[in-house]
Amino acid sequence: MASRADKHSDVQDLAQIRKRINKIDEQIQALINERARFAQQVGVVKGELASAVDYYRPEREAEILRAIVERNDGPLRNEEMLRLFREIMSACLAQQEPLKIGFLGPEGTFTQTAVFKHFGHSVRPLPFHTIDEVFQEVESGVADFGVVPIENSTEGSVNNTLDMFLTSPLKIAGEIELRIEQHLLGRMTGLENIDRICAHEQSLAQCRGWLREYLPHVELIGMPSNAAGARRARDEDGTAAIGPDVAADVYDLKTLVSSIEDRSDNSTRFLVVGRDLLAPSGCDKTTILVSTADTGGAAGVLHQLLQPLAEHNVVMTFIESRPSRRKNWDYVFFIDLEGHADEAPVSDALAVLEKKSSLFRILGAYPKAVG
Repeated sequence: MASRADKHSDVQDLAQIRKRINKIDEQIQALINERARFAQQVGVVKGELASAVDYYRPEREAEILRAIVERNDGPLRNEEMLRLFREIMSACLAQQEPLKIGFLGPEGTFTQTAVFKHFGHSVRPLPFHTIDEVFQEVESGVADFGVVPIENSTEGSVNNTLDMFLTSPLKIAGEIELRIEQHLLGRMTGLENIDRICAHEQSLAQCRGWLREYLPHVELIGMPSNAAGARRARDEDGTAAIGPDVAADVYDLKTLVSSIEDRSDNSTRFLVVGRDLLAPSGCDKTTILVSTADTGGAAGVLHQLLQPLAEHNVVMTFIESRPSRRKNWDYVFFIDLEGHADEAPVSDALAVLEKKSSLFRILGAYPKAVG
């Protein structure tokens, strides 16, 4: 049994630790404000007429985030450290004017989660009904950037996004990799008070095993989106929903059970689309849209496209074909490459490939997803 002297010593030690924490908090706060003042100076250099999008440099931000990961020695995980610094950078940038980010809505979706993961919360999110609308509003300048899904690890490519690049002048300005965590959301206090669960059919399918084990007698109702299910859970007694953290925030729901998905490796990749090509960041991807005259069937076409990449040792990470819309049975290929289009060996390979192609466009050269 601890003596009174030992307890007194413990109290003193705890007081000293708390005092040290308070001092560190003061230092952190002072440094954040100092960073914010330097961000304001960037605005002065840019000029009063510059808008938020003129201050934001995705390639510069990617360099900062990679450096944070490299020097992080814990105990905070890289994911947590990146989240903290993203929010600091987001708040500093928003001093001038918050970035306007269009995304595939409605509010409370995984795409909105991707927006906050990439840009932080000090932005103005603009939900749109379709992927086409996201592209249109970025093209018109209503939104500074757009965020759209491009592929899911279990469902494959999102064809609507790919097809938009056939006609849109927009460029890819970044990518976001998001692990899809499905949470059980509701206003009730316990699982026994759930009569029905409303969610998108895909989310219900991804949580089928957990639902069968823990809520086998609850009615499952498919919805157009998880956001629509969250709205019903907000408005109806006995109704729960499935969705991301952001849905709980938007619709004022409690997280009853976290991470009820059956597979932990389900992820979605999103693209950030903007109006300009980016400079190299030091760790980049390049996406191209390419087609060539069919002189030897599909195998011959692919050989023509891939040969320059192989000859220059360029790594390909993604390839997808889509109808070209130019004529029947004519196809274009979307290809992701490791490296930046302006740097060798990618630039050398693309110079050869462009000469072999009937259609060739660089859709973007952008930083790889960080965290």
